[in-house]
Amino acid sequence: MLRIAVPNKGSLSGPASAMLHEAGYQQRKESKELVLVDPDNEVEFFYLRPKDIAIYVSAGKLDIGITGQDLLIDSGANAETILPLGFARSTFRFAAKPGTASTIADLAGMTVATSYEGIVAKHLADSGIDASVVHLDGAVETAIELGVAQVIADVVETGTSLRNAGLEVFGEPIMKSEAVVIRRTGAGTDDPKVQQFLRRLQGVLVARAYVMMDYDCRAEHLEQAVALTPGLESPTISPLHNEGWVAVRSMVPAKEAQRIMDDLYAIGARAILTTAIHACRL
Repeated sequence: MLRIAVPNKGSLSGPASAMLHEAGYQQRKESKELVLVDPDNEVEFFYLRPKDIAIYVSAGKLDIGITGQDLLIDSGANAETILPLGFARSTFRFAAKPGTASTIADLAGMTVATSYEGIVAKHLADSGIDASVVHLDGAVETAIELGVAQVIADVVETGTSLRNAGLEVFGEPIMKSEAVVIRRTGAGTDDPKVQQFLRRLQGVLVARAYVMMDYDCRAEHLEQAVALTPGLESPTISPLHNEGWVAVRSMVPAKEAQRIMDDLYAIGARAILTTAIHACRL
């Protein structure tokens, strides 16, 4: 069986299990379940702490893992990303009291508090900055107030919690992260079971990004319509009973669907419908 690590808690857990369910895999019904066997798909899922997943995969104990790009880099594990998953996106930034620093060069000789020591230490070293890094678990905003550090490095989404603590972000982002599928470095993806797993997840990503659009249009307007809805290969065109009309079916990006519908209507297309795509293979 293919042995796969899944986050057991935190912001990665729910979306990861939801994606696996959409891909046709069984998922646990109780949060206390640590192992789930899906015999129909020949897969065994292990629910682990997100920070530990890269270590298990790196050691070869598990074939594949779903974790955060940030956690992979921070772990220093011998594993690599084989598929980005597009959820749990985050940005890592430096923050400090106003006037403390404006660029990474200003951090020379300072102390930075963070929960991601590996990421920050590597970023500083790569930038040639000699600064100390203090590892703290949990919220790091209070580290400056308590005199543990002059600067913090943390995940920034809206920045509200930092502003509430009297801090402001500065400099360029340290890194951007998202959920990823990882595999031991050098293991490759030639294994048919691994390829099937990746195809299923890629199918979910495409299904989420596209909708199926159907509409009717006059034959003389078909080229204009096809230019708006080219599809992945090309749209499906079928003649209608009423002479001079055709039915068109095509996949279109979900985020552009409303604009495309407006443009189709403007050139005379009618009966324009969109439907969700639940699964696909390209």
